[in-house]
Amino acid sequence: MSAPEPALPASTWPPSWAVRVSRRGGGWRVQLLAADASDELPVLERALGEPGAEEWPPPFVVVVDSRLYFVVLRHGPGGMVRALISDATMQEWVLGAEVVERYGIAVDEDGAFDDDETGWPGGDLDVFSDDGLPADDLRPIVTADDLWADEMVARIAARLGFADELAAAVGA
Repeated sequence: MSAPEPALPASTWPPSWAVRVSRRGGGWRVQLLAADASDELPVLERALGEPGAEEWPPPFVVVVDSRLYFVVLRHGPGGMVRALISDATMQEWVLGAEVVERYGIAVDEDGAFDDDETGWPGGDLDVFSDDGLPADDLRPIVTADDLWADEMVARIAARLGFADELAAAVGA
């Protein structure tokens, strides 16, 4: 089953950006945090808000860096931050290195490619499971060799139901 495409194709979006995504009253809210994704990791962590807040499922932050990889941060049980990076080999990029180091992320080779040109996802592939996108459904998206990182995020947004809100925030 193919996911619907967002209202504005990811190819028209800027190459780097960060958003905070939350669900309130049954609807999604997407807030642009940075148009260039140059924020440091602590800034993005603060954008999550306090752990244990009233929102369920908890909000998350998505960062796309130069269309090469994306990062998702979200509070988990006990207030710990759950982290996913679409390509754990992107450690030459400042944000990628910070995320991999801070959260002790290892490369997830399950479902990844054998050629040296393609990286692998790392971290919590169940980060969207509370929203209805478990790891087994997320893995094919983040290991697709024909998608840029922003296109992967657009597919995730379409599957979860906030594609239009994402397009409006990032494409604005």
